Amino acid sequence: MELNTKEERNKKLENYYRVHSIIYDWTRWSFLFGREELLNRIPDLPANPRILEIGCGTGKNLAHLEFLFPDAQIYGIDLSEDMIEQASKKVSNGQQVQLINGAYGDSEFQFEPFNLILLSYSLSMLGRQAEPIMEQVYSDLANDGYIAIVDFYTTPFNWFQRWMEINHVDMDGHLLSLLDTYFMPMIQHRKKAYLGLWDYLLYIGRRKPSALL
Repeated sequence: MELNTKEERNKKLENYYRVHSIIYDWTRWSFLFGREELLNRIPDLPANPRILEIGCGTGKNLAHLEFLFPDAQIYGIDLSEDMIEQASKKVSNGQQVQLINGAYGDSEFQFEPFNLILLSYSLSMLGRQAEPIMEQVYSDLANDGYIAIVDFYTTPFNWFQRWMEINHVDMDGHLLSLLDTYFMPMIQHRKKAYLGLWDYLLYIGRRKPSALL
């Protein structure tokens, strides 16, 4: 069921991850596929790049980004204070990586343009906020920057879609049409998990010229 407001959805997610932050890394390896593949396919970035991960979770991707781009200035933002606490154990918080507890898109956060913005299994959890978040990503991405996404996409099974909705994930296949509004794909793959129980999406793209929006 779609939550009525951004605040309601954010509160539900905060409560959800208060418990799941402790077991996240022990359990998510079994179904959050494609994360390392996506990071390893990111194109070359300019020297001293600025990188943002929206919904950085426990910091698994941030630690990988530190390794791949040792000269980068990296930001990770997450709604869940508990997830940020877990992330702080993995990364050089305050040195190469800055962790932010809050909701991306809130007016209190003003960023300089990023060369890479990453969303790993977070876009499908945004509900009605997905489109305004994509508008903000478009605004925060440098003209020659990249957006990189790995996420659940769709499933042929209604029971599984309902189960994922209970876990705050939308699997209605809307992500590609949303991305197409703002970005041009460089890499776009739908891959099957567990013999087709669901499809997940790997996507790397660049901003569309504003005249095409």
